[in-house]
Amino acid sequence: MLGLLDKLSCWKELTSQSALQDVDSDQILLMNGINWNIYEILLQRFENTSHYRFKYLEGVLEIMSPSRRHEFDKKLIALLLETYFIEKDIDFYPLGSTTFRREASARGIEPDECYCFDSEKSVPDLAIEVVVTSGGIDDLLIYQGLGVREVLFWQNNQFLLYSLQGDKYEKVSKSVFLPDLDLSFLASLILSGKKPKDLILRLRENISRGNS
Repeated sequence: MLGLLDKLSCWKELTSQSALQDVDSDQILLMNGINWNIYEILLQRFENTSHYRFKYLEGVLEIMSPSRRHEFDKKLIALLLETYFIEKDIDFYPLGSTTFRREASARGIEPDECYCFDSEKSVPDLAIEVVVTSGGIDDLLIYQGLGVREVLFWQNNQFLLYSLQGDKYEKVSKSVFLPDLDLSFLASLILSGKKPKDLILRLRENISRGNS
């Protein structure tokens, strides 16, 4: 455990230096052979910081230091989605980056954002993941073991939506929970480069015209 903490300390110093040079790349550390107890200890040790995100899949641990671009995109997506929920009178429960884990399936993750609909549940109905830097754990394998119904990725300037069908995810174009949500329009708002306030106003106008 001490060796692992030393390694994390060195990585923390490196990521801090890198963040000053590149605000558009996430810093990712992958470690194999990590047992569940160590994963739990690390979650407790870093529970009061939002600077690191932890993912765990069957002995593989991923620690990510999100970039400024990552955090901006995820907050903007959350603002737009929550505006949509309110305008469409959808009951929603925002759970943010709550840690969800299940020892029996050796899986754990902290979504960028996540929501339950109609009522609060033990796992979210919809999880949001912003992918800026590739090469980490396959998030869908984690969410599959947790039983999350839908996962929405923002990657390469587009939304990719996956729905859990039985025990596997399938790529779909429409959400079961949000069947009227136009993901292409939502993407166009994000890519427009306008101020968040202006994007929210445009989304509201679009909804009032019955286009979303």
